[in-house]
Amino acid sequence: MSESTQEHRASAATSERSSTVRCSILTISDTRTRETDDGGDLIESILTRDGHEIVRREIVRDDADAIDGHLGLALADERVQAVLTTGGTGVATRDSTIDVVRRRLDPELEGFGELFRMLSYHEVGGAAMLSRATAGVMRRRAVEGERGAGVLIFCMPGSKNAVETAMEKLIAPELSHLVWELTR
Repeated sequence: MSESTQEHRASAATSERSSTVRCSILTISDTRTRETDDGGDLIESILTRDGHEIVRREIVRDDADAIDGHLGLALADERVQAVLTTGGTGVATRDSTIDVVRRRLDPELEGFGELFRMLSYHEVGGAAMLSRATAGVMRRRAVEGERGAGVLIFCMPGSKNAVETAMEKLIAPELSHLVWELTR
């Protein structure tokens, strides 16, 4: 890691605003229930372990209108700084998460998906290409001429192993830093 990267992270780490991120967890599945939502449980466990706050947690069926509606609710909740989704990121007919989310991104953080698939390749081989995992910033209502406040979103596959890879290797180490970047 370069010295400027270390200095940048240190500056973000000392900011009071960066310590706790208020998160919304959204599981997208036609079959999961609160009792069987292992991916959502893992996301919540890692976030709370790292001192973040869960302000919303929901399960929604894999339906474009339902997903969009729940994203709208998260954006309307001024407490929410980051949305973490699990499920619906593949190529099956019902997998609509990424299509819905991409309509709201400004900007997309392409590096998240690229790094996630690279890490997944080392775990599952070529099947990693089936994931359309992505991340970015969704904007709240903007005043004319401005982009509007940003809410981070990370879209992970539904498998518990995929969630663990994304959370432990990519999201958890950078979440506070990313929110700091959006709010400074």
